[in-house]
Amino acid sequence: MSTTTEAQSHDDRGRGLHAVKVGARRGLREFRISLRNPEDISFYVFWGVGIVVYLFLNRREVIEPVGLTVPQFALAGILATMVVFGGVVGPAFALVTEKEDGTLLRAKAAPHGIRGYVTGQVVLQSLGMLPMLVIVVIPTAFFADRLMHRGAVGWFGVAALLLLGLAAALPLGIVMGAVARKPSQVTTWGLLPVFGLSAISGVFFPISAMWGWVQGVAQVFPIYWLGHGLRWAFLPDDAAVVEVGGEWRLLEAIGVLGAWGALGMLLAPRVLRRMARRESGSAVEARRQERMQRLG
Repeated sequence: MSTTTEAQSHDDRGRGLHAVKVGARRGLREFRISLRNPEDISFYVFWGVGIVVYLFLNRREVIEPVGLTVPQFALAGILATMVVFGGVVGPAFALVTEKEDGTLLRAKAAPHGIRGYVTGQVVLQSLGMLPMLVIVVIPTAFFADRLMHRGAVGWFGVAALLLLGLAAALPLGIVMGAVARKPSQVTTWGLLPVFGLSAISGVFFPISAMWGWVQGVAQVFPIYWLGHGLRWAFLPDDAAVVEVGGEWRLLEAIGVLGAWGALGMLLAPRVLRRMARRESGSAVEARRQERMQRLG
């Protein structure tokens, strides 16, 4: 009996690993398709070029008291917002949409299908950040004076922090998409709060210029800490004067981002399992009818 149980457990792990591999390949394939999709390319170009134009037009504007130009100071916060926005809103919208069209129901029918589906979404949404990052960072590096003050260490820090930020944001997006019943709820619970938090997280001007209670609220959420860590990577040491407390708190940034990631990892599997149990043909049909009524 023990041998049989061990063999079944081994087979189950093998099927789970296979589902993860299939999901990763699916995510990579969908990313490649998106690079040939005119709508996706237009999205990347419109928003990426819009950000670059804003930074270029303000390349001579100096932010006091640090004496840095807008591109030098704002780029870190912009990248933080892009990562958190994409990590939360991207998978949330995907889950809601694919609950409506039956994609999740079909995934549920396969062995470890939900695990494979989530893996595909993580790969797709993570790779989907790359075009925007390239479009924004590379042109800005040409007209922003000394964009990176820490050299190779700084670029390594940027890459590591962006990955940590994704790890904090993606599980929250998956939870939101599992809970939401329609796209408008993602807009209400995800898109608008992310934009609001960006406004108070020191993206375009120092957070130290805001009221104390606003600074406290901003420090609860990952956007501020990801932006803080990226500013540590991009900016000189004396730029810390405009941060909360007047110093760089890199370890705290890593800790807060890690805590959000751990919280998301704890919540996401439970919420997904609950969502999967409720998925049925009748539920898909009911959502489809509701969507037709909204469109009608």
